[in-house]
Amino acid sequence: MQVRKIVAVASCAFLLGTGLPLPAHATLIGSEQLLQGESAARDKIDAFLARAEVRRALAERGVDPAQVQARVAALSDAQARDLAAGIDQLPAGGDGVGDVLGVLLLVFVILLITDILGLTKVFPFTRPIHR
Repeated sequence: MQVRKIVAVASCAFLLGTGLPLPAHATLIGSEQLLQGESAARDKIDAFLARAEVRRALAERGVDPAQVQARVAALSDAQARDLAAGIDQLPAGGDGVGDVLGVLLLVFVILLITDILGLTKVFPFTRPIHR
């Protein structure tokens, strides 16, 4: 009976606590800060396009760097922010070979485990643990 009372009091306290309003803090953003954010996105895009490997990859695909700069200049502010965020999410290097090898290794390990558990018989060098 004592445990029920403790649980009931704790539940009531938590339930009442979730209904309380939390303080919100808001500040005004000046136009200078907003413009700095926009120029930072465009600076990030320009720095990315200025890299030698990016210029080389564009040249291999037959893209003129001046045409790329003109298109970047024509982007809206929201598009520039999205593109700059996409640059941050790009992989650090490589052409995806490491990803493919990782997936193949994962499939191999899963098949090996299922072979050992006796669920499949893919590899001839394994024996199931259940006989």
